[in-house]
Amino acid sequence: MKTSKFIIPLLILTASLSLTGCKNTESSNSITIANNEAHEPVSFWVATDLHYLDKGLHDKGEAFQTYVSSGDGKLLPYIDEISEAFVYDIKQQKPSFVILSGDLTNNGERSSHEELAKKLQRIEKAGTDVYVIPGNHDLFNPWARAFKDDKQIVIDSISDKEFTGMYGDYGYEEALSRDKETLSYAVRAAPGLWLLMIDSSQYANNQKYGFPQTDGRVAPSTLKWIDECVKSATKEHASIITILHHNLLDHTSMSISGFKLNNSQETMKNFRKNGLNLALSGHIHMQDIRWSPDLSDVTADSSLNPVYDIATSAFAVNPHQYGAMTYDPNTRAVNYRTVPVDVEGWAKVNKITDSNLTNFKAYAEKSFAQGSYNKAINNLKDSKFTEKQKIMMAEAMSALNVRFFAGTAGSRAADLMDMPGFKLWNEVTDGFIPGYIQSMAAPKEPDNVALEVVLTKR
Repeated sequence: MKTSKFIIPLLILTASLSLTGCKNTESSNSITIANNEAHEPVSFWVATDLHYLDKGLHDKGEAFQTYVSSGDGKLLPYIDEISEAFVYDIKQQKPSFVILSGDLTNNGERSSHEELAKKLQRIEKAGTDVYVIPGNHDLFNPWARAFKDDKQIVIDSISDKEFTGMYGDYGYEEALSRDKETLSYAVRAAPGLWLLMIDSSQYANNQKYGFPQTDGRVAPSTLKWIDECVKSATKEHASIITILHHNLLDHTSMSISGFKLNNSQETMKNFRKNGLNLALSGHIHMQDIRWSPDLSDVTADSSLNPVYDIATSAFAVNPHQYGAMTYDPNTRAVNYRTVPVDVEGWAKVNKITDSNLTNFKAYAEKSFAQGSYNKAINNLKDSKFTEKQKIMMAEAMSALNVRFFAGTAGSRAADLMDMPGFKLWNEVTDGFIPGYIQSMAAPKEPDNVALEVVLTKR
C-alpha cells in the first residue's frame, strides 16, 4: 500500500458490500470530502501507448531498422530516452498521480515490462502515484521479439497474473475493488475522485491465434462491477473518471474496426445509467476528442447529457505528448490539455550530446513526416501522376498527417489545403489514403488538444 499524500481530515466509510461488488478497504487511501471542506485542484497526467522496448533487446542492427521503418511511426530507437525524459518531467512538475492507459510495452516483452516497472518505481519514490492498465500489446503476446543483426528472436511475454505482480504497486495493491474476471480495478486517486481503471483488452486466446487480439470490449462482469463501484462512490459523493485502452466512441469517420469497443453501445448505456461522463482512452494513436451526443448535430437527442471520450495520442509517436489534467474537488471541473514531453530539457540537464535528442522536436517531427511521405509515395507508385506530382502529393499528405496525429489537423490545417498536392489527391478514388486524407482534413471544433468537463455530481 502506498502512503497517502493527502493531509486532510479523514472520513472512513464503512459500507458493507458483497464480495463481487466494490468493497471499500480501510487504508490510508480511504479518503472522502466532507460537505463543508474546500480543497485545492489536483494535478494529474495521462499517457497511453508508451510501447516501451527494453533497449537491451536490440542492437540497432538490420532487423531492428527494418522493423522500425516498416512500422506505424513509433520512435522505438529512442523510446528509452523519451521515457526517461517523461520521468524527469514528472519529477520536476510533481503531478499528484499519473495514469498509463495500456500498451505499456512494444509487444509485451518480459524485460520491457521489468525495465518500465523500474522507471515507475522511481516516479513513485519522487512522490507521484502511478496507476496502470494493460493494453492489447501487453499480455500473452506471441510477437514478443528481440532483434540481433538481421534476425528477430522470439522471447518471453508475460501473463495476466504476472502483470498484476509486476505492477502491483501501480494500482492493484491499493485498489478499492477488483473485477474478478478482468484486470479492472477502482482506486481513490484524490479527495473526492475515483478512477475506474477498466481492462478492455482481450488476450486469453493470443497464444492460440499466434498474434495479439487488437479489438476490445468491456466484459459483462465488468459492467456489473461498474454498477457496484458507482453505488459505493456515490455514498462518498465522489466524482468518477473512467479509463480504458480501447475507445468508447469513433475517433475517425473512416470505417476501421478494432479501435472502438466491440460493445460500445452497451458500455455507453451503462455509463449513462451510472452518470459516467468522461472516459480517457488511447489505442488509436492519434489525438482526438469526441462526445455523444454530438452537440453540433441538430438531430441529436438534446435531452441527453454529453459523454466525452478523450483519446490521447500515442506517447511513442510524434509529437510524443501526454494529457496534463487538473481536477477541482470544489466544482468537479476537469481540465485537459496536451503537453509534449521535454526531451530537449532532459538532454540538456544530462549533458547528452546526441543531436537527435538535443534537437528532439525537429528530429521527431521530421522522422514521422518522412515515414508518412514514404507510405504516400509507395501508395502512388503505379498511379497516373508524374514523379513531380507524386512528390507534391506525398509532401501534402505528410504535412497533414503530422498535424492529424497531434490533434490539430481539423482546426489548424487551412494553410495546407492550398498546397498543390492536396488538389491532386481529389483525382484519386481508389485505395486507403484518399479517404484517410478526407478524414484528416474534416473541420473539427473545438480543438482536439484541450477540453473542460464538469463531472457528474453524486
